Amino acid sequence: MPEVIFPGPEGRLEGRFQPGPRPRAPVAMILHPHPQANGTMNNHIVLALYKTFVRRGFATLRFNFRGVGKSQGVFDNGIGELSDAASALDWVQQIHPEAEQTWVAGVSFGAWIGMQLLMRRPEVRGFISITPPANMYDFTFLAPCPSSGIIVQGEADEVVTPIAVQKLVDKLRTQRHITINHETIPGANHFFINEMPQLMKVVDDYLDFRLDPSCPIK
Repeated sequence: MPEVIFPGPEGRLEGRFQPGPRPRAPVAMILHPHPQANGTMNNHIVLALYKTFVRRGFATLRFNFRGVGKSQGVFDNGIGELSDAASALDWVQQIHPEAEQTWVAGVSFGAWIGMQLLMRRPEVRGFISITPPANMYDFTFLAPCPSSGIIVQGEADEVVTPIAVQKLVDKLRTQRHITINHETIPGANHFFINEMPQLMKVVDDYLDFRLDPSCPIK
């Protein structure tokens, strides 16, 4: 997983990038939790998602938002971080301009940023949102949500309330032409400390389903 430095809106951004094994390899980008709560691209869930996409032959990027690690700039309450994510996706797409599909995955704050990115980037075919902070941030921008995806929540999450996530899922499921999967991991808190195998099985099962050529969700 070679280190990369690429241009962002406020200076350089630091990442780890695994190029795709073929020119038209699909692209995936993973977004980390809140920078002011020690969130970085080395978060254990981010790293597990990264490895999953790499193993499946995706050109895969994880990176630090502005002000984290070697990334320049300062925290911008999500506005600048969304611009960082857009710049990061631009950078990957310059390397793989013929990518057959694009996915975005995010953890907590990163899930909020990732779902905003969906609204800007119609080429994103699928998303994985781990504990989207529906009780902390406004998700009404998903009107309508442009892509199908999966939302995963810990049953014992003490940071993001499961009822808030359920309300978000229920709202998204009223929209036509997309399919929202929702999985709750029994006993898991916000960090899935003891439930990483269960979390990643849910993610991998979903990717197996979505990436199967016979999948009805396009």
